[in-house]
Amino acid sequence: MSRLSESSEVSKITVIIPALNEEKAIGRVVRSIPKEQLNKMGFSVQTLVIDNGSEDRTAEIARMSGAEVIFEPRRGYGRAYKAGFANAIGDLIATVDADMSYPANDIPKLAKLLIEEDLDFVTTNRFSYMDPDAMSLRNIIGNVILNLVTRLLYGIDLKDSQSGMWLFKRALLDRLICKSDNMSFSQEIKLDAIYYNKCRWQEVPIRYRCRVGEQKLSGWSDGPRNLLALFRKRIHR
Repeated sequence: MSRLSESSEVSKITVIIPALNEEKAIGRVVRSIPKEQLNKMGFSVQTLVIDNGSEDRTAEIARMSGAEVIFEPRRGYGRAYKAGFANAIGDLIATVDADMSYPANDIPKLAKLLIEEDLDFVTTNRFSYMDPDAMSLRNIIGNVILNLVTRLLYGIDLKDSQSGMWLFKRALLDRLICKSDNMSFSQEIKLDAIYYNKCRWQEVPIRYRCRVGEQKLSGWSDGPRNLLALFRKRIHR
């Protein structure tokens, strides 16, 4: 019998979804969170959509779909997550993007793994089951370079250092020092948890799908910036 079924306590899980002009997908993402399944596992669910300065109906649709909306007008992927963490009440924190590219229905599986294996942090690997058109060749090459540099600098065998879907214990937040306000936040939180805090972790393969809506990532600017951030983090945490 798993620890989940043995526990009589009702735990909380917060799902954080950073969003910038994602009106085409945000409702589907919020509704795809398997609340009923998580409830049966003993979790109450808090869904936070972090509106990062949207100029469309993202916030309205998210609220209508059942999410709590937090406004962070200062744009930046890292800033959005920091606002989400500040408002999260869950014992566990899960993350997905607002564009339908990540499988929110896998959250129960990740939570079960974390609890049964006594882990602190679970991250995901998009490259195991990636839809053919989900990522451009340029971005695939960029990810390969970033993964290689991560292994060389930190000795961590991450197959996907840039994945934006994670699940971790809220208690870990107090030990993290994540300074990035932009896209490099995704790699930084993994490095801080795994390398600097020596937490128990696993990387899990997921299906990665084509995004719905406009692409926000800029390979020509975000890629080099993330690469520099890897060196900067290694020199000075």
